[in-house]
Amino acid sequence: MTGGTGLIGSEFIRKYASEHSFTVVSRNANKARQVLGDSIQTLESIASLTNIEAFDAVINLAGEPIADKRWTDTQKKKICDSRWSTTAELVAKINASDKPPKTFISGSAIGFYGSQGDRLVTEETHPHDEFTHDLCAKWETIANGVNMNRTRVATLRTGVVLSDKGGALDKMALPFKLGVGGTLGSGAQYLAWIHLQDMVRAIAFLLEHDACKGPFNLTAPEPVTNKAFSKSLASALGRPCLFNVPSFVMKMAMGESSTMILEGQCVIPKKLTTAGFKFDYPTVDEALSEIYSA
Repeated sequence: MTGGTGLIGSEFIRKYASEHSFTVVSRNANKARQVLGDSIQTLESIASLTNIEAFDAVINLAGEPIADKRWTDTQKKKICDSRWSTTAELVAKINASDKPPKTFISGSAIGFYGSQGDRLVTEETHPHDEFTHDLCAKWETIANGVNMNRTRVATLRTGVVLSDKGGALDKMALPFKLGVGGTLGSGAQYLAWIHLQDMVRAIAFLLEHDACKGPFNLTAPEPVTNKAFSKSLASALGRPCLFNVPSFVMKMAMGESSTMILEGQCVIPKKLTTAGFKFDYPTVDEALSEIYSA
């Protein structure tokens, strides 16, 4: 696994450590063991992976956080290279093996679709051409360079992952905890989200079902508008939802990356639900209630 110390990877390992043996690629082996425990194996680089035929599956979750910094040209390059180069290295290793892993699961994001307004978005929806689409499209293309006659490929078009262990929700919740929370921009833009536990369960589902191939939207079945999400978050925290942050303020604060928040996407997990996956937290109220009552 790459990205094993991140929010999704670390939770996946915690949940399934008793069922599977994990080897995590991490530049800091000591940190990886502190986060994940001593039962995991670590590698400092993909180049040092000499026995890929020993693995049943490769899970690729590595990547520079996309929303942590303004999208300068330098940061965009870092975001892209951290995903593309890691994926290309893994694909080369898999294809060079005489007995490659059966399954390759590789990250992507709903940013693949670009801005879609209030249109219902499935895996078949035509994308809007912009930075996030270019990023994810090339990321998936590289992953699909695996010899699919020998290795099954599934790509994870992931929405906003909700958890109290980090990620976007911490930043979203802070203004509400301070009593100054509210809607962002018009509030009409959609947020496609998924509870962390459903996220890791969905990855396990894709690992276990050999018929699952290609891109999958990893989002809950009920996306919500920013206004509805803000009200649900305020309610879960027992705080008011009184304010509105105008679009121009978001653009000044975040630059181009504000489009991810201000424009949004109404994404549904059509292929995942058709394959038979059942969500534990299908609604945002259920998800936030679980997170903040724990």
